[in-house]
Amino acid sequence: MKFTQFLKSKGAIASIFMGVFYAVAMLGIFLPGYTALPGNMDDLKVAIVNDDAGEYGAQISSQFTESLPFKTIKTDVSNKEAMDELEHNELALVVHIPEEFSANVQSGDVSASIDFTVNEASATMVSSAMSSVVGEINKQLSASFSQQTAQGVLMNFNVPEEQATAIAAQIENSYVGNYVVINDVPDGMHNNMLPMFLSMASYTGAMIAAMQLVSSFKANRGKASKTKLFIFVQLTALVIAVISTVAALAISFSIADVELSLLLPVAAQQILMYMAAFNVCAIMIFLFGEGGMILNLPILLMQTIANGATMPRDMMYTPYDWFGRITPMYYSVQAYFAQMFGSISPAPYLWGLIVVFIGAMLINIVIVRFVHKPIPMTEETVQTVEVKNIAEITA
Repeated sequence: MKFTQFLKSKGAIASIFMGVFYAVAMLGIFLPGYTALPGNMDDLKVAIVNDDAGEYGAQISSQFTESLPFKTIKTDVSNKEAMDELEHNELALVVHIPEEFSANVQSGDVSASIDFTVNEASATMVSSAMSSVVGEINKQLSASFSQQTAQGVLMNFNVPEEQATAIAAQIENSYVGNYVVINDVPDGMHNNMLPMFLSMASYTGAMIAAMQLVSSFKANRGKASKTKLFIFVQLTALVIAVISTVAALAISFSIADVELSLLLPVAAQQILMYMAAFNVCAIMIFLFGEGGMILNLPILLMQTIANGATMPRDMMYTPYDWFGRITPMYYSVQAYFAQMFGSISPAPYLWGLIVVFIGAMLINIVIVRFVHKPIPMTEETVQTVEVKNIAEITA
């Protein structure tokens, strides 16, 4: 056999096709998706809360509104409302000017401070981007207020040494920018990425299982009704979900900094995530057989961007945002953030995951009911299947 003949075999042709297809799919999905970083950073939403009745607070608030690089800057919310939106990741940054700000600027005895608050239990891009923005703002404000203070107090150069030292300290500390973090995620990239890693591990395993279990469903047609076989497929997937969850959490809880008290809630979510992912992946396999895996991988790749672990929905292009709403990984990642590191209820995201699970299962039921034609349960059929199975085992 010549090499050229081998290249023309089905296995070689299929391998060449898959190599090209997945290279195109991965680069065609990842590269356009990540062009949103940092280009779409101005789509993030921030709030400026000015509780200061003096002129300085109004002046700073106006300057922020004009100079901050964001399209949506809320100024008509209370600090409590803004913090609640920040908890739910509806805002990326809350700037709070306290009510004593102008008084502290005028007195010069106490540092005038502004609070810049971010939520670390969110997409990694948000906290890193906000840290850079706040750092630049504080640098400019410190220079500005130090200059104003110097003009106000250095009216006479002939001052005693002790007084000069006090004046210098007053200039240096005239403004303080407080970078405040809520829902602090423990140090280490493995902690911040754990919600995504858990979700991807579950999804990848479910995708492989969908191909194998649906193949078993088709191979055993005629030995049992479609309804019974479909139930068997779902029950087997549930067994795999439980076993794989035990393995996944044994590794995760031994490496990551997650409280042991969260073990059962996280386990329950991981099982739910597996079942949702399994049924989403099974749709393509029920429709197109093993060829459905060609479509399942791009669906997975889309979710690695659309899940919100790297960038929030506000920054995503519309196809990725839309895709995240009908697939399970976004809801799983956000629920994990809320459960592990946040201070809000994961219930809305868990309900989203349940809806995706039920919706995908219903689609599979419809496919099995109307696309897969029933095979009569005859003695001949049963014998044929048994002979085929024996032959496969012998081979």
